[in-house]
Amino acid sequence: MKNHNDPTQGAHQFIIADDHPLFRGALRQSIAQTFPDAEIFEASDLQSLQDCVAAHPDCDLLLLDLHMPGAHGFSGLIFLAGQYPQLPVMVVSANEKPEVMCRAIDYGACGFLPKSAPVDQMGEALRQVLSGEIWLPQEIAERYNAGDTGDSESGVADVIATLTPQQFRVATMLAEGLLNKQIAYEMQVTEATVKAHLTALFRKLEVNSRTQAVLALSSLDVEQPGQFTPPQKPMNKSKQLN
Repeated sequence: MKNHNDPTQGAHQFIIADDHPLFRGALRQSIAQTFPDAEIFEASDLQSLQDCVAAHPDCDLLLLDLHMPGAHGFSGLIFLAGQYPQLPVMVVSANEKPEVMCRAIDYGACGFLPKSAPVDQMGEALRQVLSGEIWLPQEIAERYNAGDTGDSESGVADVIATLTPQQFRVATMLAEGLLNKQIAYEMQVTEATVKAHLTALFRKLEVNSRTQAVLALSSLDVEQPGQFTPPQKPMNKSKQLN
């Protein structure tokens, strides 16, 4: 297995998982500037991400948008950490609330990169997490190190980490309000199969109804951010003086 912290083992490999082509392009540019020989793979939803990880299991770093289609709040991060513990995951998001950043680390991320970060800061963050360290914006890192991480639902997170890919898809669609027949249609399975997955999910969550399950899963919600601003290149020094 590839040693992610050994810089001698060939070119770095990255997976960018985000549904915004513009931001995937910005991340690709930042990675290429910092690691010119890097191999970069892209995914636009959770299903394509799972396929990408399966095809490239030894990638050095996954850059994951919290609000990517197919995920629900922190559930995507938690599921990936449980399914692929060897793969470092760095969250990228336009949601820059300190408690969201801290919870991401608690749930297994090796860093949190705000989408508003300038390109040079992205490069710094990538180098740090590839060296095996955790990266957060400085003021958030100080808060996290002081133990001010906000509330987390470790019980629900532990359950999500144990779900199979099919159970996770059912849980995500349940949280989105889909009915059994709608879930069955989306997954191309029978309603009986969906009910079996729900039974297993309810047992793991220790709940007795869809409503209770949705309430439990909602503890992992992350507020949708507003329109993000693409990362800005460092300003030319001569322009700064004008």
